[in-house]
Amino acid sequence: MESNQYEEYLVKYDIHKLAKEAKVEAFDCGDADLNDFLLSEASPYREAMLAMTYVVKKKNSDVVDAFFSLANDRVSITDFTNSTEFNRFRRKRFPNAKRLRSYPAVKLCRLGVSIDEKGVGLGSFVLDFIKYFFIDSNKTGCRFITVDAYSAAIPFYERNGFTLLASHEEDIRTRLMYFDLHSLIP
Repeated sequence: MESNQYEEYLVKYDIHKLAKEAKVEAFDCGDADLNDFLLSEASPYREAMLAMTYVVKKKNSDVVDAFFSLANDRVSITDFTNSTEFNRFRRKRFPNAKRLRSYPAVKLCRLGVSIDEKGVGLGSFVLDFIKYFFIDSNKTGCRFITVDAYSAAIPFYERNGFTLLASHEEDIRTRLMYFDLHSLIP
């Protein structure tokens, strides 16, 4: 997403953490599992400190246009089919002294865009927001954003700079993808 388009979205939408007591009454992104998470599971996940959910609304509106949920993660040697692939991955990104067996990441657990807002770039805006949020507010050290992308969503994530990690199985419903936040630092 271009910088001026991102700025336009920032003016048009508010993004905030779903409050403890907040209850989303209605949301439809066309995926029953994602809808159910926002409508009934987001609060218990927050209470258990497993994931934090954020909602996206147009300014001065109570209607949720999109949401995303985040949790801690890592990119690890176990995410690769063999150690050679992992070694290639880390050699490209880290000097010898920083070659660890895993690297800190944030997991995009869920991302849903309302049916009414699909096709206007809101999903890409949300991904850019998350990227800049972790660059600007990287309080604990976070190098990557990971996502278990549904097969149908892989092209969307690729257009937004995510890369597939090697998979242990080829016939699965989701694939692990990552975005290297360091790529945005000049």
